[in-house]
Amino acid sequence: MSKTIFITGASKGFGRLWAEALLEQGNNVAATARNISTLDDLKAKYGDQILPLKLDVNNRQEVFETVDTIEKHFGKIDVLINNAGYGLFGTVEETTEQQAREQMETNFFGSLWVSQAVLPIMRKQKSGHIIQISSFLGLTTLPLLGLYNASKFAIEGLIETVGTETAHLGIKTTLVEPNGYATDWAGASAIQTSADISDYNPVREAFAKSGDNPDTWGKPEATVQPVLDIINSENPPRRLLLGKLAYHMIHQMYTDRLQEVEDWKDVSITAHGH
Repeated sequence: MSKTIFITGASKGFGRLWAEALLEQGNNVAATARNISTLDDLKAKYGDQILPLKLDVNNRQEVFETVDTIEKHFGKIDVLINNAGYGLFGTVEETTEQQAREQMETNFFGSLWVSQAVLPIMRKQKSGHIIQISSFLGLTTLPLLGLYNASKFAIEGLIETVGTETAHLGIKTTLVEPNGYATDWAGASAIQTSADISDYNPVREAFAKSGDNPDTWGKPEATVQPVLDIINSENPPRRLLLGKLAYHMIHQMYTDRLQEVEDWKDVSITAHGH
């Protein structure tokens, strides 16, 4: 049975791939982007199945108005794919206040506004599925991505909480946590801080070298079927890692973290006081 899916950041990368695959399956798709002319070809091919809408997720009022337009047009929203976001590259010390605020504004607050706008509709329906595009860097960290890491850590906490607050209402949540993929996330879509502190040059050089291995980057097309499977599942996962790098890094991170918890168990228990 076809569903109505609202996807943000649909002009390129994952959003574009997934929107097209969902349309091919016969779903209705409300696809938003800052520049909707990038969706003209999908509109020409799929007609009334797709509703392209201009949206800046940083504008809370615009988000709510857009969601209202989607509900009036399609009558419901079965699935939200909260995908809009970008990467800020640079050390924490070199990040300006404006860059830090803008990173959090889009990656965290933008997702918050979209979730808040969609939840009343899903509550009314007593059904819905919020799929939040996070990152494996919402669970662990890499240098030179401090503010991006922080934005994804924050969104993990937010959406996990939404899931616990709305499960009894028939609303499901899934955090999708990809590793790096060969999209333009690290290219044209990325923002760079100024690199003017030479003490960090060794970190920058090591980071750049790590990206030279083509096996580091997943193939975006390989994510299409997993996302379709999540959407069509009766019991979707609360979290899903995408990519072998994400799997291996997070598996090792949890193994090490649990060992450290055990190593300091006595101190932790003593700190309770009774």
